[in-house]
Amino acid sequence: MTLDPIFIIASALAVAVLLASAATHKLRAPGRFARQLADYQLLPEALVRPIGRVIPLLELLIAFALLVPFSRAIAAVCAAALIALYASAIGINLWRGRRDIDCGCAGPDQAQPLRPILLTRNAVLVALALLASTTPIVRDLGLFDGFVTVAASAVALLIYAAADGLLANSPLLLKLIGR
Repeated sequence: MTLDPIFIIASALAVAVLLASAATHKLRAPGRFARQLADYQLLPEALVRPIGRVIPLLELLIAFALLVPFSRAIAAVCAAALIALYASAIGINLWRGRRDIDCGCAGPDQAQPLRPILLTRNAVLVALALLASTTPIVRDLGLFDGFVTVAASAVALLIYAAADGLLANSPLLLKLIGR
C-alpha cells in the first residue's frame, strides 16, 4: 500500500509528539511514574524502577527516530508495539477488575482511571503509528506540502488533546451532573 507522503509524515510527526510528551511527563515525575507502573502489578517489584527509567528513554528514542525518514518505518512499528503493550497492560487490569488505578496517560498533573475507552484510544494510536510505517509514493514535496503536513499533525494532536481531556475529566463531569 502506497500513500501520499503527507499522510505518512503527518502521522509520524503526531505520534512522535505524543511519545515525546509522554516521555517528558515521565521524566519530570519519575517517582510518580514508578508508582503508576507498580500499580499495574505486571512487573516484579525489583524491575519497576529500572523499567520506569528505560520506558521514557525508549519513548524519546522512538519519537526522534520517527522524524528521520531512514528510520521512520521501523520506529513506527516500534511505536505501534509500545502503544499496543500499554493497551495490553490496561486490558489486563480491566479484566482483573482494577479500574481504580491511574492509567498514567494524563501526565503527572492529572489522574485518569482505567476504562475500556482507553483501549479504543490506544487502538487508534496504533493505527496512526502503523500508517506512519507504510511506504509513501515518491514525489517532490513543496513548501505548501510542508504546511499541510504540519497542519494535519497539529489537527490530529488537537483532536487527541481534546478527546484525552474529555476522557480524563469525564468522571468529574459525571459527578457534577449527578450520575
